Formats: sequence, C-alpha cells, structure tokens
Amino acid sequence: MKKKVYNIDGLLQGFPFSHVVEANGFLFVSGMVPIDIQKNLLILDDIKKATELVLNNIKFALENVGSKMEDVVKATVFLKDMNDFDAFNEVYETYFKINQPARSCVAVKQLAADFQIEIEVIACR
Repeated sequence: MKKKVYNIDGLLQGFPFSHVVEANGFLFVSGMVPIDIQKNLLILDDIKKATELVLNNIKFALENVGSKMEDVVKATVFLKDMNDFDAFNEVYETYFKINQPARSCVAVKQLAADFQIEIEVIACR
C-alpha cells in the first residue's frame, strides 16, 4: 500500500498526528477542532461558530492536498453535548448541500481543551 502524509501550514502543529494521510485513493483527515491558528482564535462556547470553524479547517486541509468538500464520503462527528445537535446540523448541512457524505455523530464525555466539537472526514481522490 502506498501512503503519503501531509502536514499543512496554517493548521495546528506540534502533536503526534498528520493532518491528512492519503492511501489507496482515499484522504483521511484527522479530527479537526475549532482553532484558527492564523487568527489565534479558539471557540469553546458557540456550537454554530465552532462547527463553521471546524468545517473551514477541513476544507482548508482538503484544498491544500488538491481535494474539496464535495469529495468527502464519510464524516465522523464528536459532540460534547447532543443538545447541540440541531444547531450543529444547521451549519453542517450548508457545507454538504449536494451528495451528502455518510455520517456518524456521537456524544462524548470530553474533548481535548474542553472543545464542544471535533470532526474527522474521509474523502476520495
């Protein structure tokens, strides 16, 4: 199996993971959290803004490896509070208007740095 690893300037650095790994025609994007490195911004208290920032980070990662949101085939969403599901979904659906990917959404007890949301995706080439 041929594998290529991408670490992208402008995304969170210094941790033992790659932003994107390409293998067998698929792009595996690591879980993204609501941090904007360039603006030194992190969102802990607004699920809609947090979701938008996370999806923008995913879009940025995909575009940096020559892909796009329309190529996403699977999304896994981790929410700290399922009461945020409707607000999250309201933003999420604006990023996937056509050809929505398969998706799982689970509640978790806690996320790193007390984030409300983390999303990872798989895209195809």
